[in-house]
Amino acid sequence: MDLYGPPFAPPPSSGRLRAAMDEELDRRDPPGAYGTPQKYDPTFKGPIYDRGCTDIICCILLFLAIIGYVIVGVVAWTHGDPRKVIYPTNSRGQFCGQQGTPNENKPFLFYFNIMKCASPLVLLEFQCPTTQICVTKCPDRYLTYLKAQSSGTVSKSDLQYYKDFCVPEFTNLKKPMPEVLRDGDCPAMITPSTPLARRCFPAFSVKKGVIMVGNKTTFDDGVNHQRNVSELLEGAKKANVVLEARQLAMKIFEDYTVSWYWIIIGLVIAMVASLIFVILLRFLAGIMVWVMIVMVILVLGYGIFHCYMEYSKLKGEAGSDVSLMDLGFQTDLRVYLHLKQTWLAFMIILCILEVVIILLLIFLRKRILIAIALIKEASRAIGHIMTSLLFPLCTFFLLCLCIAYWASTAVFLSTSNEAVYKVFNETPCAFAGQTCKPETFNTTNITKQCPDARCLFAFYGGETAYHKYLIFLQFYNVFMFFWLANFVIALGQVTLAGAFASYYWAFKKPDDIPAFPLFSSFGRALRYHTGSLAFGSLILAIVQVIRVILEYLDHRLKVAENKFAKFLLSCLKCCFWCLEKCLKFLTRNAYIMVAIYGTNFCTSARNAFFLLMRNIIRVAVLDKVTDFLLFLGKLLIVGSVGILAFFFFTQRIKLVQDSAPPLNYYWVPILTVIVGSYLIAHGFFSVYGMCVDTLFLCFCEDLERNDGSPERPYYMSPALSEILLKGSLESSKSADSQG
Repeated sequence: MDLYGPPFAPPPSSGRLRAAMDEELDRRDPPGAYGTPQKYDPTFKGPIYDRGCTDIICCILLFLAIIGYVIVGVVAWTHGDPRKVIYPTNSRGQFCGQQGTPNENKPFLFYFNIMKCASPLVLLEFQCPTTQICVTKCPDRYLTYLKAQSSGTVSKSDLQYYKDFCVPEFTNLKKPMPEVLRDGDCPAMITPSTPLARRCFPAFSVKKGVIMVGNKTTFDDGVNHQRNVSELLEGAKKANVVLEARQLAMKIFEDYTVSWYWIIIGLVIAMVASLIFVILLRFLAGIMVWVMIVMVILVLGYGIFHCYMEYSKLKGEAGSDVSLMDLGFQTDLRVYLHLKQTWLAFMIILCILEVVIILLLIFLRKRILIAIALIKEASRAIGHIMTSLLFPLCTFFLLCLCIAYWASTAVFLSTSNEAVYKVFNETPCAFAGQTCKPETFNTTNITKQCPDARCLFAFYGGETAYHKYLIFLQFYNVFMFFWLANFVIALGQVTLAGAFASYYWAFKKPDDIPAFPLFSSFGRALRYHTGSLAFGSLILAIVQVIRVILEYLDHRLKVAENKFAKFLLSCLKCCFWCLEKCLKFLTRNAYIMVAIYGTNFCTSARNAFFLLMRNIIRVAVLDKVTDFLLFLGKLLIVGSVGILAFFFFTQRIKLVQDSAPPLNYYWVPILTVIVGSYLIAHGFFSVYGMCVDTLFLCFCEDLERNDGSPERPYYMSPALSEILLKGSLESSKSADSQG
């Protein structure tokens, strides 16, 4: 049954519109300025089925690159050990608390002399120049080895307790104290400590402004020297310099473990909301677009009102006048919510966004009507190819595989180094910093020339060819991630473009739409155009890798004083950002031409570019306005779900206040829900975006191939033809008058 009518011969008014539009475009861009327009071809019925393989060389390159990527992954998984990231490591490179090892019952790392961690060497080597061992628990009392060994002053059980904090090989409790300390068998003292990120740090307490450890402000360092607690504090701070990021990561991980269930519920709500919105858009496109616009304005308006109420509530409260610059960065973002300046900044940002959107809607009100007509046509196409709504799940799954492979390979590569031991010494020593072997260190001349030298685990590295080229393997890993991710996105775009082009060029809709258009398009893309997809994604990957390198250089130059270099780098970053955006737009339209005509990537890109340039007015009128409306739809879903997540995780909804999990940082699940909601909404709306882009290019081709006469009828619907031709002509005259 023909629901929308066959291709038609338009009424005289439509023909006059077409003639006027052609005259206007010819005046602006003379024929031949941007290629030759398509000619009428009675045999053309949409996507060409008789096609051949394109860009075979790029297909071979992609195949070889994937084989190399698999080899890199296998090598990384063979040499890597992710336990190095998770578990603390003692002075011999052994993991603390790792099951199946001698230290599986010793999960904590103990420093013999944490005051040595105050050395600047810590900031250079990220390792304290003191012996570190794995222990069952951190010490809970203050004790020196001298007192523990002295007979008559301390019971024998104290010496046994002290032995738990000596190296595992130490068994001779009768060994003289000077020899024990000289050989580094035991620490000179132990202090009450608490575990932090599986490390034992002194248990500091503050009483009346005085820092204490175990109710003491001074202590005996075990060699008859009285030391101040502040020295312990300084050592602990330097030892903690590497652990702060890990501690933050552990707290974030804890938040995920207690909130993952609610995060999934939030993402399911976003998915259901997106699906309902898209389904309603299928049947009520015009109404839903205007509802979406009004809802976005109302959501932003409520955000402004809420920020103002919070700002007013903080007036007069102590500490609320502190500026954001004075406060600095805090991992607990709840601190910022107690500042007036935070809510003022939020209110200003939302006001600017609200004003910009309202102004755009005022100036684009006529063009929005035209875009709604195109969205209605896209809704009809999606209604006949409903499987297209589920196809983003396939793209999302493949992208997850790419991300998982890249992340796991990166972790294994970064942990595939070998344990490197170096000589650490408190006093000047010619051998300091040199590599050493713990097994033979005590028999070398180093201990004779530098008596207090220690051979300690420094870091994971290596001197083999594999270890020297690790940085290049990491670079290859990043490059392949970008290439494969862009390839997966390109595959999805070509598949959807081929399916929607089959709908547009069907003579009688829906009777002439081929069976299973989505699967047919997917098969054609993989069978014939893997090389073209690899070519386009390779170009994007190269630009994206260059952007990553520029970001890395910018990070390294932040401490530099060369203003010219910073300016040049900023210009390069801006240029490559613009280049990436232009390439994404060009490749997206090139993939549509690949799906329709089966030509190679360069030919498709050129034809798409010339077709767009021959219809540049329509591009500005339709394509970008439609993208803006679809962006508002994403903004509505993300904003609604984000506000709901904010009120839930901050326990501001009384009905479910007790259900909200206790969190270290409530922004962790909120940001996760917001980002996840955007990705979900983007997945659903990307189908509409690709459909609109495909129908738009097909519409432009239709205008060039046909003239609306009975012999050469249009393939578009009558309503779409009337409003598009009229809207394009009005926009052309408007742009001409403004110029």
